[in-house]
Amino acid sequence: MSKFPATQALTVGLAATAVTAAGILVSGAHVVATAWLVGIGFWTAAAIGMLMMILIHHIFDASWSTALRRQFEHGTAAFPWLLLLFLPLIIGSYAGKGDLVWPWMNPAHEVHGAITVRTDLLYEKKSAFLNVPLFTILSIGFFALWIWVSARLRHASFAQDADGDAKWTRRNGFTSGFGIPIVALTLTGAAIYWFKSLEYHWFSTMYGVWYFANCMRAALALGVIIMLWLYGRGDYRGILKTDHLWAIGQLMLTFTVFWAYISFSQYFLIWNANVPEETFWYNIREYGDWWYVSLFLVFGNFLLPFLLLLSYRFKVTHAAIRWIAYLILFVIFVDICYNILPALQDAKGNPQPFLSLNLLWSATSVAGVGGICVWAYMRSLPKTKIIPIRDPRIGECLSHHE
Repeated sequence: MSKFPATQALTVGLAATAVTAAGILVSGAHVVATAWLVGIGFWTAAAIGMLMMILIHHIFDASWSTALRRQFEHGTAAFPWLLLLFLPLIIGSYAGKGDLVWPWMNPAHEVHGAITVRTDLLYEKKSAFLNVPLFTILSIGFFALWIWVSARLRHASFAQDADGDAKWTRRNGFTSGFGIPIVALTLTGAAIYWFKSLEYHWFSTMYGVWYFANCMRAALALGVIIMLWLYGRGDYRGILKTDHLWAIGQLMLTFTVFWAYISFSQYFLIWNANVPEETFWYNIREYGDWWYVSLFLVFGNFLLPFLLLLSYRFKVTHAAIRWIAYLILFVIFVDICYNILPALQDAKGNPQPFLSLNLLWSATSVAGVGGICVWAYMRSLPKTKIIPIRDPRIGECLSHHE
């Protein structure tokens, strides 16, 4: 395979990263670093979702997804690079006042008027968890565990292509047994540490599950785009069938409903309890143009993809399912912006507008991190067969029907 696509992806990634870094001169380090977190959060979600898809495939010993699993395995090659791209945020936590992104890292940061983080009772109660050393250890630990679990799965899967030994399938089943709880706990911890703690007064018991829903939706949408790209190149002709698209479309529909259930439940419980320490999080997201973003998420992140994915024809038509996948990825980006960017507030405590330079730096961050993740995928792609040709379930996969 030509190296040009990988080189092109890396060029786009580095160029977009350079544009994002230049934004510091315009908007300041705090704004750009927060926007960089959007890019990290988006692509880490996609990589975690791919890892979870592999784990679920093995734990259920599924057949239909065997040929599709290989592309998710290549996708997890992005984890080491995502760790590298996250390191500037960690380093920034030790530089200057420490609150490059997360306010609680600076004891002198004003929370409400004359109250500072140091004198804040809520921070005092949470300080055993919200402190820079533990943040550093756990953040690196999350990536280390994702890298380790995905490396075990990749090694066994690729080794089976060479010798065809069923022991590799059993090994991946064993890895999945402990891998699922590890990934579930670490993605929850990452969501709480990286996103929710931006406004550490707020708390929600459903936040980790919200991130999980976006992880799965991003992975499924990217999976569709990758497989149709491979089909267009000719690699997946005779492999990718209508029934495969129907099955993955069903999962896309399932997690669209799941995201809506989690998001509505979180909102309803907080609205119903009407506790100021919780409601403020939504109040600032109903200020200015963020109100329209909230409405967009209701219709764009749930209602529209839900109605489209109800159609069998849309799920199995290449052009239709590809555009649905693009839509889902776009609204996941907006959803992550919705959870992160309102932490950027003016002197009165109001969130900066959604339609601002903050959105531009978030978009260039997603392009920058994404280009490097695509480059990692493209580097991994030629290292093994396009499908796991000696997997015991590959025959069932290639003859899959509803």
